[in-house]
Amino acid sequence: MDGICTLANDRVYDQLIALLNSIQATLGSEIPVWVYPYDDNTSKIAAEIARRPNVNLYQDRDVIARWEEFARQVWDTHPTAKQSWQKIGSETYHRLGTHRRYCAFEGESDRFIYMDADTLLLGSVAPIFQQLDRSDWVVYDFQHKDPSHVYDLAAPKLNTIFSPERIASEIFCSGFYASKKGMFPLAQREFILAQLRAGEAEILYPMAADQPILNYMVMKLGISSYNFALQLPESEKTGCCVTSSHFIEKDFRLYDKDRPLTYLHYIGLSSQLFARVCQGENIDFPYRDLFLHYRYLHEPEKRPKFTTKPKAYNQPPNLMAKVMRKLRLNN
Repeated sequence: MDGICTLANDRVYDQLIALLNSIQATLGSEIPVWVYPYDDNTSKIAAEIARRPNVNLYQDRDVIARWEEFARQVWDTHPTAKQSWQKIGSETYHRLGTHRRYCAFEGESDRFIYMDADTLLLGSVAPIFQQLDRSDWVVYDFQHKDPSHVYDLAAPKLNTIFSPERIASEIFCSGFYASKKGMFPLAQREFILAQLRAGEAEILYPMAADQPILNYMVMKLGISSYNFALQLPESEKTGCCVTSSHFIEKDFRLYDKDRPLTYLHYIGLSSQLFARVCQGENIDFPYRDLFLHYRYLHEPEKRPKFTTKPKAYNQPPNLMAKVMRKLRLNN
């Protein structure tokens, strides 16, 4: 059975609805969708999920606990992770809930596509599932151009563990990938932990939570992977991130030089931004109308009607905001 899965809590309520609606609009209402809870703050999304027969909130606490413990053990091997987290005010494990996406490896779907809650599905996923017949890991992104959000590029052991050629071609973003149930059984997880404890943990970039672990496991275990962004000819590949400003919107889809996007990732935009816009605050951000279309696909009457001049999402703070921020930093 093929399925889609994501990770969410009530903080990303509006984004989750938009994602679920985009999946329904693109694939129909039959494909199973599993939502892994980031934490216990899920009352709002649980009510929304209950309205959708094909969508389920994952509740196997034993599996969740097992993968969280694995994540803790991974980061316990890292020589500087906890010090790095303390510098940003995190007294425990950094964004531990993001690792719950690993539950899909023991989930209900034999093959699945994982999508972050801040994505929209805009095109066919048939080629991705077809590629899973030949590969165990399938991605479509350009994270390989910036491996610094996966590995510590200054780590002395990095290039002895993975060659520069592998780093340049096998890195992927953990916001969108396809894989299979049973990919990381206990014996493989124990092997990974042993390698990290032997000194390889220093290469992991500690601020990206789940992403470095997934990359390390796939690369260390030699799992067959395929990246459409590297394999497709230039005439067929598309971008996928909100940071690309050249996409053209048509019929609630996006196109990159007339080529339809498979998905759009609103990477780098905070969940608070989406919530404020949905509450009626006129803040502009890239491809906002597309997000609002899918967010209010089934309740267009609730879509906010903006009457004021829009504010840019990334506009510099005004003088008073700067003063208040400085006072908070000094207190």
